[in-house]
Amino acid sequence: MPLTPEQEDEIAQQRATPRQTLRAVSEGMEAHLYTAHPVLDHGFVRVIDYMGDDAAIVQAARVSYGAGTRHVSNDEGLIRYLMRHWHSTPFEMCEVKLHVKLPVFVARQWIRHRTANVNEYSARYSILDREFYIPDPSALAAQSTVNNQGRGEVLGPEESARVLEILKGDAARAYDHYEEMISTEGQQGLARELARMNLPANIYTQWYWKTDLHNLFHFLRLRADTHAQYEIRVYAEEIGRLVADWVPLAWKAFLDYRVGGATLSAAALDCLRRMLNGEEVTQETSGLSKREWREFREVVYPPQR
Repeated sequence: MPLTPEQEDEIAQQRATPRQTLRAVSEGMEAHLYTAHPVLDHGFVRVIDYMGDDAAIVQAARVSYGAGTRHVSNDEGLIRYLMRHWHSTPFEMCEVKLHVKLPVFVARQWIRHRTANVNEYSARYSILDREFYIPDPSALAAQSTVNNQGRGEVLGPEESARVLEILKGDAARAYDHYEEMISTEGQQGLARELARMNLPANIYTQWYWKTDLHNLFHFLRLRADTHAQYEIRVYAEEIGRLVADWVPLAWKAFLDYRVGGATLSAAALDCLRRMLNGEEVTQETSGLSKREWREFREVVYPPQR
């Protein structure tokens, strides 16, 4: 289970004791504060704190301190302008701090996004819980034959069962040895900072992760993409649902320009203009490499789903 009864009680107490504030709040994000949203089999994402809302983005862009006579439509138009023209600093005025519980191998992917402040659970100081990510059979797939860092077809029932038994057995055995090494019953016991090296990468860790909205959008654009690894994508998708309630106008612009939009090179844009003028353009006459041509075709003629 993602949370213990004690943790659930703590969250209930936090949500039951609101405090008065003069700062701007997002009603959508207030509804999510402290609540744990389950991800994978033992993981979760929960909002610990946040700063700013859609109005904060607009205020930063205008450097003003009052709503005045502006309308929501004006704010939405400005936010869309900022997103469209890649003005990043107004979005940096919004920040969020998340408490995330995730498998270690997912954390190692996640930490590559360096534009954040991170404080992780210390296995030098504390003992890690016996919790491991064991995939659902539908998530077990063979190596892709066209993508060296992706998955292909889902494994058959017999092979899935065999793989799951290996994963469960290895995880249990490694944790048993971890407990044996740190035990002080009849022995000195190995230091926790050394014993942890025996644990597998599917054990769960936790961290506080704080970032601004501009860099969060970059994270979500990459990790919520259909090409991202499933185990990190489901975290990004859950965070996306929180962001949609936090800054709905900015989220809508993000979906339109970053997720649903496309960036074309000068050569690709030239190809598009030639095609609109009635010219038949091929890969050989496009000036694009085979890969660039394939990606260009996917933008102009997206595959039917």
